[in-house]
Amino acid sequence: MPSPSAADFVAAAHAAIDKVSSTQAEGVARAAELIADALAADGIVQAFGTGHSEAFAMEIAGRAGGLVPSNRIALRDVVLFGGRPVEILAGSELERGTESAALLWELTAPHPADVFVLASNSGVNGCVVELARLAKENGHPLIVVTSAEHTAGVQPKHPSGLRLRDYADVVLDNGAPFGDAVLPMAGGGRACGISSITAALLGQQIVAEVIRRVEESGGVPPVYLSANIPGGDEHNNKLEALYAGRIRRTA
Repeated sequence: MPSPSAADFVAAAHAAIDKVSSTQAEGVARAAELIADALAADGIVQAFGTGHSEAFAMEIAGRAGGLVPSNRIALRDVVLFGGRPVEILAGSELERGTESAALLWELTAPHPADVFVLASNSGVNGCVVELARLAKENGHPLIVVTSAEHTAGVQPKHPSGLRLRDYADVVLDNGAPFGDAVLPMAGGGRACGISSITAALLGQQIVAEVIRRVEESGGVPPVYLSANIPGGDEHNNKLEALYAGRIRRTA
């Protein structure tokens, strides 16, 4: 078996993108509808992912071309804003356990109209599942991005025995295989994860559909400009002021 190559990964990425695009369009439309409805009700998007799934949250919240009424929740918030010692960030317990979710919820203090968008390739770690439970317990719409294949093949770590998808109003499959990696290696095993690429695709598709809905209803979408173009900061600061105290922008 030949070793993986850059061309092999490009081919695998194209295949994954085609798969997700052809199978998830209905879910993307439903997710966009939930978000557009939340924005119309003065809600914002609460986005969260741990590990590499944080990249998805970064696609949704706080980037050029994205929606201003969006907040990125991060595990490190328990240190930055919650007073926990920095040592708690070492290891995997913060992600795999459930305790941190309650503090993240308290720090986020979501508005009743907010919509949650949570990403986890495995969909079984305690923190993200517990945050999903809190969101649904408090009446928030929930959009989930996960790997259908991977989450079905591993045991939940949440004490309820439930997976992230079990709480969702909309489940989007990122198309990643079990283990995420797509290229077989000559010596065995696989390399090169694909979920970040397909999750970013889903995130930007959702944003595009939200913007279309806002414009078709006669509104002006609150969209970030790049801070590195003339007038970007002024534009963004003006829009962010409308959501003061509800969105956090950290380095």
